[in-house]
Amino acid sequence: MMSKITKAPEFLVELLNARSPSGYEFEAQAVVDKYVESSADEYRKDAVGNRIATVKSGKGPTVMMTGHMDELGLIITYVDDQGFLYFDTIGGIDLTTISGRRVAILTEKGIVKGVTGRRAIHLLTAEERKKVPEKFNLWIDIGAKDKKDALKRIQIGDVAVYDQAFELMTGSIGIARAFDNKSGCYVVCEVLRRLAKDREGLKATVVSVATSQEEIGCRGARAVATGVKADFAIAVDVGHATDHPECDNRRFGENLLGSGPIITRGANVNPIMFKKLVAIAKKEKIPYQIEADPRPTGTDGRELQMGQGGIPTAVVSIPLRYMHTPSEIVDLQDVENTIRLLVAYAKSLKPGDSGDW
Repeated sequence: MMSKITKAPEFLVELLNARSPSGYEFEAQAVVDKYVESSADEYRKDAVGNRIATVKSGKGPTVMMTGHMDELGLIITYVDDQGFLYFDTIGGIDLTTISGRRVAILTEKGIVKGVTGRRAIHLLTAEERKKVPEKFNLWIDIGAKDKKDALKRIQIGDVAVYDQAFELMTGSIGIARAFDNKSGCYVVCEVLRRLAKDREGLKATVVSVATSQEEIGCRGARAVATGVKADFAIAVDVGHATDHPECDNRRFGENLLGSGPIITRGANVNPIMFKKLVAIAKKEKIPYQIEADPRPTGTDGRELQMGQGGIPTAVVSIPLRYMHTPSEIVDLQDVENTIRLLVAYAKSLKPGDSGDW
């Protein structure tokens, strides 16, 4: 029986606190470099910002596991004469969640703190209160005196994230602004680290990739789908936990926080890999859940599946509440069980294994 998690791993916490909007993944890259490079037989970077780590063992097939390290963000597009910053969104941000948030702006000179602003509810008409604000009705206030003062501290094209760090809420349940998908990135990196320490029974070559730019079109995954020769691929991301109010299971299926990794079954998933992952979960007594998806998933899996003329691909997700909000919730027990599942899967691969069907 696996012991209960009472403390978050330092590697995961550092990843969650790293500020890494798509295309600006510098802080997350540094964390992956710190924790993963020394464990890998081969470690490299590429032109789109991916971190690619390899453990070689035996003459078995190669399995590539990806988890994206980028997150949602805001990009500064204009500064008005009063010194207020206007922005566009990086990734799928719900505009109703932006106003009144503390943000950290990443600049060449360091972090600049700010607050997202909107007219107070008292100053909105009855009709305006009913509407989702337009982006041009929102701004960032950095306390600047005027435009000249603001541009001494920031530049057009600087990016921002919510200034909100990870914390444990209760037991193994944590809150963070970017569990999507620092948790999946941590999983694939930690799988490689554990396999590097304990290679007993490992016949496969394992390639773990911290991918970039998933939130703006799975661009990092597209690069490794063509650049890494793999016999199998697994995209690790977060999935919707549907165990909260206003989430009709008839519409969204049923996946629960704390009930184990979600194994996707559907058009974007190789059926042989799906069956094997389920069989391994049962054998290892790892709790798991199944999600049905009739189309290409909104994960790196959609790119991996089509790489090199077709790579047998699976999608494994960590249950998460309140996706793409400043306070996402994950049970760290689900994160650990996802690692256990993928370590066991890697060790199950033998020479001659194929995903052809």
